[in-house]
Amino acid sequence: MATKEELIQELSEAVISCKKDAVLAAVAKAKEVMEPAEIIDKGLSAGMNQVGILFERGKLFLPHVMIAADAMTAGVKVLEAELPTGTENKKLGVIVNGTVEGDVHDIGKSIVSTMLQSSGFEVYDIGRDVPVMNFIEKAKEVNANMIGISALMTTTLQGQRAIIDLLKEEGLRDKVKVMVGGAPATQAWADKIGADCYAENASEAVAKAKELLL
Repeated sequence: MATKEELIQELSEAVISCKKDAVLAAVAKAKEVMEPAEIIDKGLSAGMNQVGILFERGKLFLPHVMIAADAMTAGVKVLEAELPTGTENKKLGVIVNGTVEGDVHDIGKSIVSTMLQSSGFEVYDIGRDVPVMNFIEKAKEVNANMIGISALMTTTLQGQRAIIDLLKEEGLRDKVKVMVGGAPATQAWADKIGADCYAENASEAVAKAKELLL
């Protein structure tokens, strides 16, 4: 019989392998000795975090991340029926994520959305080249706890400031956290415009979102 540590490792590696059948087999084995919530948190989520790190290092590519997320989701679905009542669809928070108007870069933002979703957040990815007001309207519509704003060009960076200013005008700033990211963004820039946090990559985005919303 495998130890709990070995099962956790197997779960994590199954997600990293991007193979759904490997994930389902690892989940079936782990169910015999581990609680569903522990399988998800310590095994599947840990594996997905590692996928994000490997992507950022150039060891995995976007299709791998999407397939790994799909495999992880399949594993979670198997376990949902056995989770304690009330925890099946428990979300860590609601996040609206998008790339600012004038900016058509999408991949980094999509990875962040995928990683946040895989980590238990309810994510509404509103795409790229998104007008400032659309961020606010979507946040109101879904009762978001956080808005993630990506800007990949120096010329579109001001859009992040504009969204924060509009949140203040709408009286929502105290209710909605703001995370900024993208190549030209920095912690100093986040501090300057009054954002709640800056994330350099997808793994950091997940960690910062958990810090702010849990």
